[in-house]
Amino acid sequence: MKIAIIGAGASGFMAAITAKEKNKHAEIDIIEKSKRALIKVKISGGGRCNVCNNILSTQKLIKNYPRGGNKLKKSFQQFNVNHTINWFKKRKVNLKIEEDKRMFPESNTSQTIVDLFLKSAKKLDIKILYNNKVELISNLENKVKLKINGKDKYYDKVILACGGIPTISGYNWLKPLKLKILNPVPSLFTFNLKDKEITFLKGISIKNVTAKIKECKNKQSGDLLITHWGFSGPAILKLSAWEAENLAIKNYNFKIQINWISSNYEETLKNLANTKKSKKLLDNYNPFRLPKRLWNYLLFKINVNNKLEWCNLSKKNTNKIINTLVNDEYEIQGKTTFKEEFVTCGGISLSEIDMNTMKLIKFNNIFAVGELLNIDGVTGGFNFQAAWTTGFLAGKNCVNTNISN
Repeated sequence: MKIAIIGAGASGFMAAITAKEKNKHAEIDIIEKSKRALIKVKISGGGRCNVCNNILSTQKLIKNYPRGGNKLKKSFQQFNVNHTINWFKKRKVNLKIEEDKRMFPESNTSQTIVDLFLKSAKKLDIKILYNNKVELISNLENKVKLKINGKDKYYDKVILACGGIPTISGYNWLKPLKLKILNPVPSLFTFNLKDKEITFLKGISIKNVTAKIKECKNKQSGDLLITHWGFSGPAILKLSAWEAENLAIKNYNFKIQINWISSNYEETLKNLANTKKSKKLLDNYNPFRLPKRLWNYLLFKINVNNKLEWCNLSKKNTNKIINTLVNDEYEIQGKTTFKEEFVTCGGISLSEIDMNTMKLIKFNNIFAVGELLNIDGVTGGFNFQAAWTTGFLAGKNCVNTNISN
């Protein structure tokens, strides 16, 4: 049995190794258009590789996927976070859990993961064909024909694992399969501010902020980082993922509402009752535990004198402070995407996929995995988990001769 895996990324290697371990007689080629494998694995997580997230409940896990979560439920029943941890442990790579449940190799370097996959592929005699671009795919009666660098090659099974493709034209090579392709747009990106005034606070991180796009329903909470171009951090990245399609329609020009203290007006007013009896200066005391420089900037922004004593604060100024804390507003003009965080939503519609096997419903011999599908997770290891799960299922089932439509 000859198997081609198109793409030398996380899901492709997982599929290749799984298939070969299930069927040692299978001949497996990983076909990669560039000169390197596992590029995203190498640079992800700041060079540490955020392998997965220690959320063990499938019901809770799927809530971290803006697209594909419900469909992944079937897949996670067969290969979940526990399976991932044990898969790596069995191969002598132990993972550690950090405070936010993100999991990394104990070595603290992504090279450990890269080496594991490359050495495993070599040991199993899996061939990696670099600088080989698949230009067209055609399904014949019993074979799959791939046009690679202008030449035709034939395989018994093919697994599509080439990652997210940023433009709809990038899917043209799949046209003969007549699949439903959803327009790809970026997910996981930071926001560029139109007015850069607040960016003099670059480097300041604020805990437990709630952010929302004006005129959109979704709210996301977490840390927010002020950068030299705008806003970043988990709250922003999560929001960008959940609102990816809406923000693309808006051409990344929109207003963001920030609740700096993740509270509401009434509760904040109530909590200020004792503070307003104090003779302390606003400059020296903020009961919200905000970084002092941010606190003073917000007072400056709304023209409230920070040398006032709390007990002398007028009702009007109290209202201005609370409204700014719970509903601050900034205009966003553009986005910034980093290589290590680059994720797309869109791609092959999940209506084309049997999520139990990752087989294309129309064909018995073609499978699709990873970011090529309309699946994307928020930051924190969720996209890699989807890659391990879908890759494992495709690898396992592509050597199963009992699978049929």
